[in-house]
Amino acid sequence: MARQARIDVPGYPQHLVVRGNNRAPLFGNDADRLLYLRFMEGALARSGAELHAFALMSNHVHLLATGHRPGELSAFMHHLGSKFARLMNQRWGRTGTLFEGRFRSIMVETDSYLVTCMRYIDLNPVRAGLVRHPADYPWSSFRRNAGLAPLDPLVASPAYLGLGETAESRGKSYRELCESGLAAHEVACIRESVRKSRALGSPAFVKAIESKSASIGDR
Repeated sequence: MARQARIDVPGYPQHLVVRGNNRAPLFGNDADRLLYLRFMEGALARSGAELHAFALMSNHVHLLATGHRPGELSAFMHHLGSKFARLMNQRWGRTGTLFEGRFRSIMVETDSYLVTCMRYIDLNPVRAGLVRHPADYPWSSFRRNAGLAPLDPLVASPAYLGLGETAESRGKSYRELCESGLAAHEVACIRESVRKSRALGSPAFVKAIESKSASIGDR
């Protein structure tokens, strides 16, 4: 069966998910996580992609990023993944693949859906029972988006900028949104979108992306 065509529309954010092969852990310790973040910053600089949110979990990683040229996000993921996998195999004396196939990616509409996706990613450690408050987890972007740490290397999206007129007010608004949690149907919708590689957004947006996907598949 031919693999599903990956939709790449420059200027639109994508929720990217990469998993360990056979759901095995990606990180052996915090030093590995620091290395991943360092490589992530290098891959962002090299590719030109913009990052809005991230969460490093035990056996998978969530990223929310925007590319402004065709293939930019794929280049970002290739630079990051290949360099990290090579070093992990050397460090831990492993062979073979570190990641489980292709990374998953879904297009995200650039309005409230984008902020919801950011919250979904930053609240992942809370849902997993790793911490009680997202600020207590050092391997996500929550503290940056909440104004509790410098934003860099994140880039504020227009949707995030709409949360307030100043960095302080935006951080406060984001903290309050995260502390209010996500509704069960919002979590289920994002999980289903990732599982089915389906766009996240309004019905009109999802339909437009599905039509574009079908046209690519017919070529």
